[in-house]
Amino acid sequence: LSSLHLKEEKNKPDANGAVVKADDNIEKTEDEEKEDRAAQSLLNKLIRSNLVDTTNQVEVLQRDPTSPLYSVKSFEELRLKSQLLQGVYAMGFNRPSKIQENALPMMLAENPQNLIAQSQSGTGKTAAFVLAMLSRVEPGNKYPQCLCLSPTYELALQTGKVIEQMGKFYPELKLAYAVRGNKLERGQKISEQIVIGTPGTVLDWCSKLKFIDPKKIKVFVLDEADVMIATQGHQDQSIRIQRMLPRDCQMLLFSATFEDSVWKFAQKVVPDPNIIKLKREEETLDTIKQYYVLCSNRDEKFQALCNIYGAITIAQAMIFCHTRKTAGWLAAELSKEGHQVALLSGEMMVEQRAAVIERFREGKEKVLVTTNVCARGIDVEQVSVVINFDLPVDKDGNPDNETYLHRIGRTGRFGKRGLAINMVDSKHSMNILNRIQEHFNKKINKLDTDDLDEIEKITN
Repeated sequence: LSSLHLKEEKNKPDANGAVVKADDNIEKTEDEEKEDRAAQSLLNKLIRSNLVDTTNQVEVLQRDPTSPLYSVKSFEELRLKSQLLQGVYAMGFNRPSKIQENALPMMLAENPQNLIAQSQSGTGKTAAFVLAMLSRVEPGNKYPQCLCLSPTYELALQTGKVIEQMGKFYPELKLAYAVRGNKLERGQKISEQIVIGTPGTVLDWCSKLKFIDPKKIKVFVLDEADVMIATQGHQDQSIRIQRMLPRDCQMLLFSATFEDSVWKFAQKVVPDPNIIKLKREEETLDTIKQYYVLCSNRDEKFQALCNIYGAITIAQAMIFCHTRKTAGWLAAELSKEGHQVALLSGEMMVEQRAAVIERFREGKEKVLVTTNVCARGIDVEQVSVVINFDLPVDKDGNPDNETYLHRIGRTGRFGKRGLAINMVDSKHSMNILNRIQEHFNKKINKLDTDDLDEIEKITN
C-alpha cells in the first residue's frame, strides 16, 4: 500500500459492514522507509561539518593482483592540476581521508580503473569521486564527459555543491543538473562537461531527448547505491544508462552498506572492479554501564524517567522511542514538566531535523527524544546517556541487537564512560532484555536508588 492508500483506508467497513479503525501506530510502509534512507543520507551531509576520523581498517581487493598497489598520504602525491589542488585545500582538506588514500590512486591512474567502494557518510567519498571526475575532464571539449547519478534531487544538489566548491578555481568547467523540472528545448545539446542527476531524467536525456551523447562519457559515477536501489525503478534505469556507455568508460560505485542486493547490482554495472571495503569495527560495550528500570505501564515509565532526569541532564541524553507517536507524546509530557527537550521526528523536513541536531550539538537542549529511523548515523560527541524508553525490536517483535548496540554505542565513545538505561514495562519486554543480555553476554543490572549517585559520577 502506498501512504496515500493508507490514508484513504483509515476507517474501512469489514465484511459485516462494521467500521474497523486502522491502528494509528501502523508500521511504516516500505515506501516511507525507503524515503527515509535518502533523507537520512541527506541529513548526514547537512550535519557533517568535518570528516569523521574513522578507526575502521580499509580492505582493498584488486582485480589485477600483479599491478602495484599504493596509497597516498598527501594530495601532492596525486600530481593534480594546480587549480584542483587549490580547490581541495580551499575546502579544508589537509590530507586524504582513509578512503581517499586508497581510492584516489586507483581512480586517477593512467589506465582508468573501475571501483566499487564502501564508505560511510562523512569519510570523504564525495570529494574523492568529484576529484576523479574533475581530473578526467578536458575543459576545451564542450560536451558531457562525466556523469554522476544520485538517488534524489536533494542529494544531487549536495554533490553539485561539492563539484562547484572543488572546481571554483577552474572556471572553464561547467556543471548541468539532470533533474525533474530542469526543462531544456528539444534538440538542444548540452555543453557542460559534468552532468549530475537522478536516473529517470538522465535516462531521458541520454535516450529519448538525446541531450547527452552517452558514447562520449569517460567517467560514470553511481553514488549512494544502497539508497538508489531501494527506490523503485532506479536500479533498471541505472543499468540501462550503463549499457549505453563506451566500454572504456570508468565506472565508480559508492555505497554505505553492502547487502547482497547492492553487490548483485554493483556486479551488473561495474565490470572487473577493484573493491574497497571497510572492515567492520568491533563496537564494544565495555565502557558502558547498562541498567534497566521495571515499570508496569507507559505512565510509570514516564514517572521513572522524571525521577532520574536530574541525574542525566548534567550531560546530554538521547531518548529512543519505537514510534513517532510515542516520541511526540513523551516530548510533550517532558515539556509540560518544564524540561527543555528537542524532538526529532520523521514528519519533519530534513532541513528542520538538521537544525534540531545542531541545537542539541551546541547544548541548547540537553535531551533529544527521537525514533530509531531518525537517529541513524547521528554522532554527537557529548552524549553520555542513552535511554531506551522502548526496547528496540524488529518487525517480528524479536530483539534488534544491532540497533541496541548502535543506540547505546553513541555513549562511551572516545574512551569516556557511558550509560544506558532501559525501560521495561511488561513480561514481553523483560524477555527482550534478557535475550539482549544473552546476545552480548553482558549483565544489565536493575537500577536502584543507590545507583543514582553512580549515574551522577558518570555524567559529570
